[in-house]
Amino acid sequence: MAAGTSSSTSNSTGALDQRLLEAAKSGDSMLMKEVVAAMNPSILLGTTPQGNTCLHISTISGHEEFCKDVLMLDNSLLAIANSHGETPLLTAVTNGRTALASVLLKRCCEVGFTEAILKQDQYECNALHYAIRNGHKDLALELIAAEPGLSQGVNKYGESPMFIAAMRDFTDIFRKLLGIPGSAHVGCYGYNALHAAVRNGNPVIAKELVEERPELAREFNCHNNTPMHLAVLWGKTDSIYLGYALSNNKDGCPLLNSAAYRGYVSVARELVHHCPDAPYFFATAGRSCLHIAVSEGHLEFVKFILESPYLRKLVNMRDDDGNTALHYAVKKCDPRMVAALLSHQDTDVTVLNEVGGEAAWELEGATDYAKTLNWNEVLMLLFKVDPQSAMSVYILHKMAKDKLNKLSMKDAKSLTQTYTSNTSLVAILIATITFAAAFTLPGGYSSHAGNLGFPIMARKFAFQSFLIADTLAMFSSLAVAFICIIARWEDLQFLLHYRSFTKKLMWFAYMATNVAFATGLYTVLAPRLLWLAIGICLLSVLLPAITKLLGEWPVLKLRFRLGKTFNSDLLNMV
Repeated sequence: MAAGTSSSTSNSTGALDQRLLEAAKSGDSMLMKEVVAAMNPSILLGTTPQGNTCLHISTISGHEEFCKDVLMLDNSLLAIANSHGETPLLTAVTNGRTALASVLLKRCCEVGFTEAILKQDQYECNALHYAIRNGHKDLALELIAAEPGLSQGVNKYGESPMFIAAMRDFTDIFRKLLGIPGSAHVGCYGYNALHAAVRNGNPVIAKELVEERPELAREFNCHNNTPMHLAVLWGKTDSIYLGYALSNNKDGCPLLNSAAYRGYVSVARELVHHCPDAPYFFATAGRSCLHIAVSEGHLEFVKFILESPYLRKLVNMRDDDGNTALHYAVKKCDPRMVAALLSHQDTDVTVLNEVGGEAAWELEGATDYAKTLNWNEVLMLLFKVDPQSAMSVYILHKMAKDKLNKLSMKDAKSLTQTYTSNTSLVAILIATITFAAAFTLPGGYSSHAGNLGFPIMARKFAFQSFLIADTLAMFSSLAVAFICIIARWEDLQFLLHYRSFTKKLMWFAYMATNVAFATGLYTVLAPRLLWLAIGICLLSVLLPAITKLLGEWPVLKLRFRLGKTFNSDLLNMV
């Protein structure tokens, strides 16, 4: 049958013949021809309840020869759309039948069915949308070459083929689309193809878009971000170009501030390299990029700003509340950040904010952390740099101490219970070990008449030292264990006394246990393995010192760094 004119409406001539349906499903061209010969050729225009013709059904199954034979009889089938708005070409593409789609495309071109090629389904997607979305790159290029008008299609989600190609990172397809005058570049949610290129970090696509369609660089997505802002937020350094580093997003946030928020030093370095005078102050939020970097805890970014000759002026810049970056760092109780800011020669620690507070007074709002190393280190760092703030430091110290005392008195019962349970557990363990050691003496007992049951090593000095150390360790640990029983739960003063006294006793028991262990083994090993006996003794002697060093290493480091400024009063509080 000769080809009719193109039509994109669903056929309504009647239901698809069952024999023809079976032929389309199985790809049986002979059966199809027999059915057509036996009946009117218009039977080919019959459809299923979903509006599919025999060509749709055969396309879904991928029967290329059947499709060719059907089209030899009636080309108008190419233009019939089913209830989903799909022509056979669209059906072939959506079902991944790329070879068959190529055949149908060529036939559409041969018979001049342009509308069938451009047809959009219920989602307003054309064949090119699906070819790119599904990764059929060769078919997509073939579609573009056959019908450039496909590049102008935009689906119901606002996506153009160019946007999808940029999202899929298909550079070759993108270039073909970019070369078509009037090709659409929009994407969903206000994104465009340049947003997509930036997302993938594809500098080739991004650069070509900026050169060919520079207006895209200043378009905002639904989150009020330009492509350049997304490049900064995603750390895509290669997608940042000269001339666009000066642009703010729709809320007025400069690119440097966005980089500071994420802590991307490489991005900030690129921005400053291209635009030494790039904006750095977010007027809406009233903060500079240094304020933001400190607030987000990005130390490396802060160091970059302090070292940059173009940004060093931000050191003492105030926000809308009069706070400098140092105020922010102190408020966060971040000693590394505070130390970095204080190390800069331009930093002024005496700057007052709108309520008349120096940076040190930001610690007032963080007294809950007064027992932490960070809080104390920040306080000591500020005092070291500005000795004239001694009164402020003293007042802050006193306020924190008073608050901690009140909290300790309030929680005396729970604190006492915690200390006694932990201490008694260790004390009982040591008492058990030392008690058992007293009856399993090194060397054993004599079995000779006259000395029956007497320790064999009793006359050796090392053995006598073992007995003394073991006895002292057991008595000390037992004393601690029984002190726990008489602990007074509600009395803070008793808790302080208990903590101080039991701590000393436990250390004594710990060292005595080590001595007992060393001397006991020395007694047995010395006659034959003197070197091993001496080595064990040395390790046993060093163990308490190593334990002390490891347990207090953070405090010792802080003491070493701060020297005379170090004050451990708050750290030693209950």
